[in-house]
Amino acid sequence: MRLTRPMLALSGAALVLTLAGCGSDGDGEAAVPETATGSLEHLAAEAKCKPNMQTDADTIRQAICKDGDEKYVLATFATDRGQREWLNGAKDYGGYYLVGRKWVAVGEEKTVTALRTTLGGTMEEGSAHMNNHGGGESASAHSGHDG
Repeated sequence: MRLTRPMLALSGAALVLTLAGCGSDGDGEAAVPETATGSLEHLAAEAKCKPNMQTDADTIRQAICKDGDEKYVLATFATDRGQREWLNGAKDYGGYYLVGRKWVAVGEEKTVTALRTTLGGTMEEGSAHMNNHGGGESASAHSGHDG
């Protein structure tokens, strides 16, 4: 098998995510389907969402989806680097992220956890917990306080 640069990049990213593991359940991985790929419209159709397009640019396409009373953001990216840069900035604001190849879904933990059973992907959690109850402090927060 010949490894291409994108395959190596994905393997490296998977290794980093595995090593960083934010409290994964271990054996719970069996119920997660293969990670979906495709356009924003394709991913939205898989998730049974009619996307409300917010950004439609060459580098990023972003829409709001609703699942009953729950809302989440679904974004697709032109490049892996663009996705990584977006995630690095967005995760400073906290939240829960379902990450696939060149796509991200962002919402409440229960929403993206449920979405994972359809789209696959890897769960990631933001560093700040502004939206959580109780507002626990993060010793590694770079942004200071918002008061």
